[in-house]
Amino acid sequence: MRKLPAACLLASLTACAGPLPQPDPGQAWIDLRGEPGTTFMADRLDGKRTADGRYYQVTPGRHELEMRYQFEVSSGGGFNSDAGPFQLTCHVRIRFDGFAAGERYRIDARPIVMRPQVLMYDARAQVVARGETLGCGPI
Repeated sequence: MRKLPAACLLASLTACAGPLPQPDPGQAWIDLRGEPGTTFMADRLDGKRTADGRYYQVTPGRHELEMRYQFEVSSGGGFNSDAGPFQLTCHVRIRFDGFAAGERYRIDARPIVMRPQVLMYDARAQVVARGETLGCGPI
């Protein structure tokens, strides 16, 4: 009976452990990058769950990307000043009309107080979209 949970854990980790696929030149490739010590993962593409949370690969045109960003927040005093830092998970959406075939994009996330700042850059390092925070909460 103990082998089943271990096998499920191993299977869930293999998607992240494998090499990234070669980008399709007929599609746009989007890398995700979070700050050290944080977790930033692709969650949904046009409302459907992604198979691999490390990147997006999309057809040219308009798409909606949803991501999960997890980072540590210090309690900072107040009512619960004795509590230590805690993990906060935020869901963020980017809508972009101009994905181009063969182009590479990068989405960067960083925590600012208790909210994420999420920006998407094109290959020329120009900001082309800003993330909209859908909601945040402790794990």
